[in-house]
Amino acid sequence: MTVALFPLSNLVLFPRAVLPLHIFEERYKDMTADALERDHLNAMGLLKPGWEKTYYQRPPIEPVVCVGEILSHEQLADGDYNFLLRGHIRARILREIQGKPYRIVQVERLMETSVLEIDLEEERRRLVQLFTSGGISGVPAAEQFKALLSGPAPTAHLADVVAFSFLEQTELKQRLLSETDVKCRVRQIVDAVEEIGFPIDPTLN
Repeated sequence: MTVALFPLSNLVLFPRAVLPLHIFEERYKDMTADALERDHLNAMGLLKPGWEKTYYQRPPIEPVVCVGEILSHEQLADGDYNFLLRGHIRARILREIQGKPYRIVQVERLMETSVLEIDLEEERRRLVQLFTSGGISGVPAAEQFKALLSGPAPTAHLADVVAFSFLEQTELKQRLLSETDVKCRVRQIVDAVEEIGFPIDPTLN
């Protein structure tokens, strides 16, 4: 797969998470226009430390990215874009392709271990507890996540969205994006969320 790359310094996209973006740099407006004309796909990549020195060239990025699909978009009067990008797959960069003002990469999908829902029962139970009676139960999106956890959505998919929504450490999120052992990744996500220690909303007691 060949896809446009949108690198950021402090954001890691996960599969199935939805990210709102405002595009104002000329090269990324070109990127968005081309993606909308072609396949609606963009890869989100994390810039490595020290990117500031060569930001307008091609600073190094982490090798694992999330390829996302543009769900909806609008072009503003000044040519800027707003769009919603939903993470689709984990992928590894094979090489970078020249020829555009923005970056284009050839990627391959990361192969993940297979896991049954029964193998993630404990992790799902812990997630339910976090959103029901843990500190995270006080966040505005708690009810939405409780509803998702009571439905048929796979635990691994929900864990990715939880990681995107609630974890703040960029390096940790990049490691989780790169982890292909699904059970290990889900367990690490739940552990990390438990360690955050969200303050409990006293109005819920």
